[in-house]
Amino acid sequence: MLSSLVTGSYPWRFFRSGGFDQVQIENADDLKHLSELDQKLWSVLACPTVGLEFDPRTLALLDSDGDGRIRAPEIIRAVRWAIKVLKTPDILFEEGDRLPLEAINHEDEEGAKLLATAEQILQYLGKRDADVITIEDVSDTTQLFTPDHYNGDGIIPVQLTSDETLIQAMGHIMACYGEEMDRSGQPGINQSTLDQFFNDAHALSDWLAKAELSSQDILPLGESTAAAADLFALIQIKVDDFFTRCQLAVFDEKAAVCLNPADELYQSLASQQLHDKTEGVAALPLALVAPGKDLPLNEGINPAWSDLIQRFKSEVILPILGDCDVLTLQSWNDLSARFTSFRQWMQEKPESPVASMDIMELRSLLTGNVYEALADLILRDLNAETAAELVEGVERLTRYNRDLVVLLKNYVNLSDFYGGKRKAIFQAGTLYLDQRSCELCLRVADLDRHSQQASLSGAYLVYCQCTRLGESPMTIVAAMTGGDADDMMVVGRNGIFYDRHGYDWHASVVKVIENPISVRQAFWSPYKRIARMMGEQIQKFAAAKDKAVEDKSSASLAEGVKPAVSAQAFDIAKFAGIFAAIGLAFGALGTALAAIVSSLIQLPLWKVPLVFVVILLLISGPSMLLASLKLRKRNLGPLLDANGWAVNTRARINIPFGGSLTGVASLPKGAKRTHYDPFADQKSPWRTWLLLVLLFVFVGVAGYSMGWFDPYFAPQATEVSGVESVPADAVVNEVSE
Repeated sequence: MLSSLVTGSYPWRFFRSGGFDQVQIENADDLKHLSELDQKLWSVLACPTVGLEFDPRTLALLDSDGDGRIRAPEIIRAVRWAIKVLKTPDILFEEGDRLPLEAINHEDEEGAKLLATAEQILQYLGKRDADVITIEDVSDTTQLFTPDHYNGDGIIPVQLTSDETLIQAMGHIMACYGEEMDRSGQPGINQSTLDQFFNDAHALSDWLAKAELSSQDILPLGESTAAAADLFALIQIKVDDFFTRCQLAVFDEKAAVCLNPADELYQSLASQQLHDKTEGVAALPLALVAPGKDLPLNEGINPAWSDLIQRFKSEVILPILGDCDVLTLQSWNDLSARFTSFRQWMQEKPESPVASMDIMELRSLLTGNVYEALADLILRDLNAETAAELVEGVERLTRYNRDLVVLLKNYVNLSDFYGGKRKAIFQAGTLYLDQRSCELCLRVADLDRHSQQASLSGAYLVYCQCTRLGESPMTIVAAMTGGDADDMMVVGRNGIFYDRHGYDWHASVVKVIENPISVRQAFWSPYKRIARMMGEQIQKFAAAKDKAVEDKSSASLAEGVKPAVSAQAFDIAKFAGIFAAIGLAFGALGTALAAIVSSLIQLPLWKVPLVFVVILLLISGPSMLLASLKLRKRNLGPLLDANGWAVNTRARINIPFGGSLTGVASLPKGAKRTHYDPFADQKSPWRTWLLLVLLFVFVGVAGYSMGWFDPYFAPQATEVSGVESVPADAVVNEVSE
């Protein structure tokens, strides 16, 4: 709407949190002018009605179009309506589900009706003197409506009528098509089930009437026709085969010999133990074939088919054609036509639940005015002047009184999330994992789809499958914004999740999206990677050597060769070469170390720490810079958008705020701790010796560079007996002369 695109002249107040300006919603005046607030300044423009820690009934009442999403226009309509029917809209900012009756605006036409309805509800509940109405009072509508009164929902229970015929009809309808629950809590029917029952009943009655009009063709044996049709189907192929053979013999008399069983067939049967169930006997023709022959019904019938033919004669032929000894082709065709009509009629039978009813009782319902009487009751219920809609209005008002402002603080602004006083409606609970508690946890319906979009949030995300006995499993995603991720594993890492009701769930990590957690972690990450790489290389080297030894031993055992035990001759030249190489390596290392130490000593003392700082920055700086850039972009939007929200701003999760969302394990204030650990790792002395050696080398190089050892290593002047020392300048003069 256009009014939502202009800010108007109302003096809005904003607060800054999460890196963006958010409008304050603090009083009734803010609610009255909400439609004037530019929607570009709203934090959210749409949210789903599922997966939230919010009353689902309130969300259903807000979702006026039933599309499963709450949009800004629906929020505005709800706020306008609540302000209109409330005398003191400031009550919306008070916590609790108690709505004082005096807060309802009796000067408004709709408000006056709601007030009267609320008073009537309290009377039904035996609270005549109550001055407040609660959500509990309107949650169970079965206490507010009696089944013997119209209530406007279009469902009529049997208590609405005393007519036995209508009561029986309603019973048949509910038995066939199920029950609809009336607002009174009693089962009943509505117009849809009524129409379906009578439409199916008319279709079934018309289908039966078709057979009654052509009973000789469709039901030649009445109720016994179905059983006779089944018997007819058993012999139809065999009888058709007999008459076809006889007709073919009429066409050519020579064919009769070939169409009857050959002598060789009887010879093959003669060697068997024969009875009327023998497969070869049943395959023979029904009777001997002759040109134009009729089918004998008493004698000359194939023994395998004799019993069926006798049954067919007594149950079908005798009631329709009378007593006869043979069945002619014309009579057979007449019977075939009758049973073909019956099968076609049966295929047209309408499939519906009413087929199980007695046809006479069903037709008695159709011939009377039962349909019209029931339809009239339903129409009266729909058109009745009752308080049904107003009861829903009272329920809506009580729920808005408790929930509307809470929703606004998670929709128009995100003050619940950034305020820290209570969790936002999208926060599902708290995940405890790896000595941390993660407060930013969201329910996830589709892990794969959610993770694709949520990865854009820049947060370190952990997806967990949560299970609890007696509950349906659920998937959550938790944002880790504190600590480090060194020990995080996808498979086998378990924790515990507490939902908003305090129930504990077993949480198992199923997926991790890695992103920087903190700058501190980024500082140490290069060194951890180097240490990890060195450890992996050492493991690979050791594994390769171990495998080589194992392979060599296996090969030796396979060839039956025992390892040589004779000692090799000592190669002193090789041994000397190895020591020389080691000496050169240590010499080069010492020279490099001396050069570094000499360079450091030549610097002023205050510059030495700066050198170490520069070295650390050169190593850790790129990682810290990259982490800082990513942490600055970390925001809540993609996490919510992946769940169907329409976040309208960049809701940042900066480093300080992220630290508040994840708690890291620490000893409580005032706790005492003993430092003695009986199982502590034994300290190895080589580290101390190495430190002393390095310190000794550093002092030695420094002393040498500073000339501390010159008095001890400078050459001394010596006197030779009987020889007088000559000054150096005298020698020079002598040489020059």
